[in-house]
Amino acid sequence: MITFTNSTARALLRQLFDAAVASANPLKVLAPSLPDKPKGRCVVVGAGKASAAMAAALEQAWPDVPISGVVVTRYGHAVPTSRIKIIEAAHPVPDDNSLLAAKEVLQSVSGLTKDDLVIALISGGGSALLVSPKEGLTLADKQALNKALLQSGAGIGEMNVVRKHLSTIKGGKLAQAAVPARIVTLVISDVPGDDPTVIASGPTVPDVSTPKDALDILLRYHLNVPELVKEVLQRPFTLWQQTAVDIRMIASPLMALKAAGNVARAYGITPLILGDALEGEAREVGKVFAGMALPAQLHGTPAYTPCVLLSGGETTVTIHNGKAGRGGRNTEHLLSSALALRGCPGIWGMAGDTDGIDGTEDAAGAFIAPDSLIRANAAGLDANKMLASHNSYSFFHALGDLIFTGPTLTNVNDFRALMILPSGEDL
Repeated sequence: MITFTNSTARALLRQLFDAAVASANPLKVLAPSLPDKPKGRCVVVGAGKASAAMAAALEQAWPDVPISGVVVTRYGHAVPTSRIKIIEAAHPVPDDNSLLAAKEVLQSVSGLTKDDLVIALISGGGSALLVSPKEGLTLADKQALNKALLQSGAGIGEMNVVRKHLSTIKGGKLAQAAVPARIVTLVISDVPGDDPTVIASGPTVPDVSTPKDALDILLRYHLNVPELVKEVLQRPFTLWQQTAVDIRMIASPLMALKAAGNVARAYGITPLILGDALEGEAREVGKVFAGMALPAQLHGTPAYTPCVLLSGGETTVTIHNGKAGRGGRNTEHLLSSALALRGCPGIWGMAGDTDGIDGTEDAAGAFIAPDSLIRANAAGLDANKMLASHNSYSFFHALGDLIFTGPTLTNVNDFRALMILPSGEDL
């Protein structure tokens, strides 16, 4: 029997999160998906928060194969490799190293033959890390665009449509540069629905969107971007399609949620996976989560207690007037849930980004308990005001309820869990 206290509940929720992250460890999941070894050269390219760890896993799996190439990852996410060059760059707003990485990646796949093999290692975060602006655009233009998109409330799919049509490497253009070599893309998904055209803006995947789609998104969200960006999107456009596309999904949000559910079952707790592709405003999703937890405790619907509600996907936080405190979509989600739960006994929760970084902060996420609001009041914190000012990181930091993992070297998007016991009971 487990006597549930804040510490034991937090430890169990952390086990669920750790299981989700472990399910996407490149050292475990990459090797079974590798193609046959090539007759000619093997060139490895990649971009994303997990790309360096994926490169190391590939080197470990193929110790006898001559491999060359370059991948780019976020600062702090590099791991040692001996044959594949690792470049670190900025995320979520690109920097000079993002330009350098794109240049070296494109150079590495030029002049190949049909006997050569290109392995593309793609994971979330690659859109900012791999930047090659179309003619006339500068890094400053792309930085301004990224900042505007991040604050707009646009979904990741919409953001990446815009990015693809302002790039000479995204939206399948990396694959074009590698023709006639065979291209195999190994993907760790961080996007709702696991659409490979969206993950890292699909550098090796033919794209069906158009520049007009990108312009429509700019208008829909009233984005203030350089006029040259709009001019580039009105240039003549030719849709490129490639018939043979070999894309292998090696880890995904759903796999991660199932791994967490297995841990819950081992403790006699029923997992209910609500979905791996939830989107929407973080605070609104937080309210919905709380609205499902309360009837589960009172009426056994949508699941009998003890149970844990699990979900993945990527919520958004819309910043108005450019004013915000320290936050992140997962901590904002949790603060909203805590306010909606109103200290209901027997319900604990956590939410975090599986890459170990919630937004731009240093925490992966946070933890809530039945006494979170009571402790906040005692500390002089106004939870409603802090939610309104997008200051959720500061709220949980003051309570000591942030979760720190450091870079996990993988990324299967957000992980959210609410654990629900019968009111007043232990398990």
